[in-house]
Amino acid sequence: MQLTSTHSIASALALASCSLIGQSQAAETVPANDDWKVDAAIMYYGEQDRVQAAEAIGNVQKAFGDSSLLDLKIVVDSLTGASASGAVAQAQSQTFTRPSGKGEYTVNAGDTPLDDTFHDTRVQLSANWQEILNQDWTGNVGIYASKEFDYLSMGLNAGIERSFNKNNTTLALSGAFTNDVVDPVGGRPVALSEMVFRTEYNSDAEYQAAFDQTRLDGDDTKQTMDVMVGVTQILNRNWLMQANYGLSSVSGYMTDPYKILSEVDVNGLTQDYRYENRPDSRLKHSVFLMTKGALDSGVVDFSYRYSTDDWDITSHTLETHYRYYFGPSFYGQLHLRYYQQQAAEFYQPFLMAGDALPEYASADYRIGDMTAYTIGLKFGQRLSGGHEMTYRLEYYQQNPDNNGTEIPGQLQSYDLFPSVKAIVAQVSYSF
Repeated sequence: MQLTSTHSIASALALASCSLIGQSQAAETVPANDDWKVDAAIMYYGEQDRVQAAEAIGNVQKAFGDSSLLDLKIVVDSLTGASASGAVAQAQSQTFTRPSGKGEYTVNAGDTPLDDTFHDTRVQLSANWQEILNQDWTGNVGIYASKEFDYLSMGLNAGIERSFNKNNTTLALSGAFTNDVVDPVGGRPVALSEMVFRTEYNSDAEYQAAFDQTRLDGDDTKQTMDVMVGVTQILNRNWLMQANYGLSSVSGYMTDPYKILSEVDVNGLTQDYRYENRPDSRLKHSVFLMTKGALDSGVVDFSYRYSTDDWDITSHTLETHYRYYFGPSFYGQLHLRYYQQQAAEFYQPFLMAGDALPEYASADYRIGDMTAYTIGLKFGQRLSGGHEMTYRLEYYQQNPDNNGTEIPGQLQSYDLFPSVKAIVAQVSYSF
């Protein structure tokens, strides 16, 4: 089991589900009175030689009269494969203690160390209630829960929307709170403590005692509070624009208990492995701008997102979708996305032996310098009875980069920042 970026975006997903901005776009899918609308999808995500994920999604909407809408969603996913541990490649094979402390695994010489303990099953449930209060005001409340072997997340969200200017202008305010419980396999590592190995001790009891010294008792928690304000403006009969500002405050345990750093000498030879440590608070700001337009034979949108936080992670995202209608019941859609990120201030690809240990350090490439892009195609077909079938296939590539760290000795011979390539495939059916 392993903490992943899935957890860091869980609160963002909850906030997005409660946001009333752009509800006019979702209105096309609202079921008629006394009818149920069901969407089901199966998605596959696969990284080359790394993480594989299969996900089943079910979404149900039920309208009650002309003013109320209930939205229920369930997601079940299974993850397996290998994930980069944070250690660097070496000219000789490397052996690592498993997070549980029970057993070891070996990485071949020259290979990027991957932790093969990455596997888990997650179940996520959410419910959302939307109520039209009058011709100008709409309210929204929801709950969220997600459970996997070593992680539990529960949250609440709410929002309010106000229409002006003959419904051409919409202002929205929404918020979410989530509480996460982290209980990693083997326990939470002591910050920047050294990895211990069974071969270093004469007995299992001595080894277990040493391993326990590198672990903290019990689980830990993390709380996230999100607020988003936004405006949607209809510009003319074909175009609208949207602008959002989001503020996210996180406090609690944010270290990934399964990530480590190599401690190397001036020749690039690994002397020790240490468990990472991250700050216990994070304040994040984001700005999102989007314009969407109806063309003669399709729909197009362009968006830009800027994000920054007090970890010094700054990112820029450019994205566009172009949907072309080949006929009244069949369309194709092109998706392009570009992402650029600046590393966290405590990101280090490795530690230098002999240097004083920093307070915080992580070699997790996901918080390092990187660029990423996505290119994808989606096809949708309307069937008889109002049903719809869609197919989506995307290619994703993430390109980590050096944040300016000087690479010593033999490490110059290895790719310390390998690209991550993945395929995303999804089939969905609405009925």
